[in-house]
Amino acid sequence: MMAFTLVGVAVLFLFNILIGTVTIPLRAVTDILLGLDTTGYDATEVTIWSNIIWNSRFPQTLTALLAGAGLAVSGLQMQTVFHNPLAGPSVLGVSNGASLGVAFVVLLSSSIGGVALSRLGYVGDVAMTIAAMAGSLLVLALIIFVARYVQGNVTLLLIGVMTGYLATSIIGILKFFSAEEDVKAYVVWGLGCFTRTSGTQLMVFTVMMAVLLPMSMLLIKSMNMLLLGDNYARNLGLDIRRSRTLIIVSSGLLAAVVTAYCGPIMFIGLAVPHLARVLFRTSDHRWLMPATLFSGIMLTLICCLLSRLPGFEGALPVNSVAALVGAPIVAMMLIKRK
Repeated sequence: MMAFTLVGVAVLFLFNILIGTVTIPLRAVTDILLGLDTTGYDATEVTIWSNIIWNSRFPQTLTALLAGAGLAVSGLQMQTVFHNPLAGPSVLGVSNGASLGVAFVVLLSSSIGGVALSRLGYVGDVAMTIAAMAGSLLVLALIIFVARYVQGNVTLLLIGVMTGYLATSIIGILKFFSAEEDVKAYVVWGLGCFTRTSGTQLMVFTVMMAVLLPMSMLLIKSMNMLLLGDNYARNLGLDIRRSRTLIIVSSGLLAAVVTAYCGPIMFIGLAVPHLARVLFRTSDHRWLMPATLFSGIMLTLICCLLSRLPGFEGALPVNSVAALVGAPIVAMMLIKRK
């Protein structure tokens, strides 16, 4: 099953590079990606194709791949540490914190600076990314501080949910007093997309995910022990509070980074761990963690492909596509396995 998943990831990655509003021959795509000789094609067409692949399709596909991996692993960590199948990357309010950070810079930009942030192009995108990161890390720091003094998982979970509600209420007030153009820009950001990262931003995003994902794998042993229950894990020598904090930090950082660069994409982190458990029929995180990671990549690549099929101008909202595609698949698999 793992081999099938790996092949599926490779095929979907190639399809995302190949398919779009501009038709590019498969041979030309492979030649451009591998840096092979393209003298058999028209030079002007090759220049256009290379620009489309390296400046549009490849960054978007790589962003979708990393986002799917990060959100899926983050969701699995949350469901494990809280023993709750409904837990996800947004359960502690990290995504809401990112949304609050973006809301402050987007909804107040016209009032304070006199220029809507949505009109600033690349500078505006960078400002929203920084604001989202700051907001999510602030909430994560608050949760980590509270976790040092709270014993029960349920209490910590409720505090995270209340933090999310508080952030949402502040965002609602900001919307009420903001200009229509700013509100629209914020709503568009909240729909999620994989097209904002390119150049330096893509490089930073890739490096951060390349560090965080391997670090999350180091927590597999602790997560397996937590599945046995706190008492058994404690008898086996596990420091419950320390392990819980590390898993929350890992999950929160993954969710924070993805939300900052791609927007609040909620569905992947909640549904993919359940899909991986059904497909691979295991609760052992030594297998379940990589299975969840690659399943998340496959689902996001499918959503990325569907969101920009020929006939659509631009790209459809990732949040909507992910739920439309993923919800029936996950529900069908769960019902089939009873």
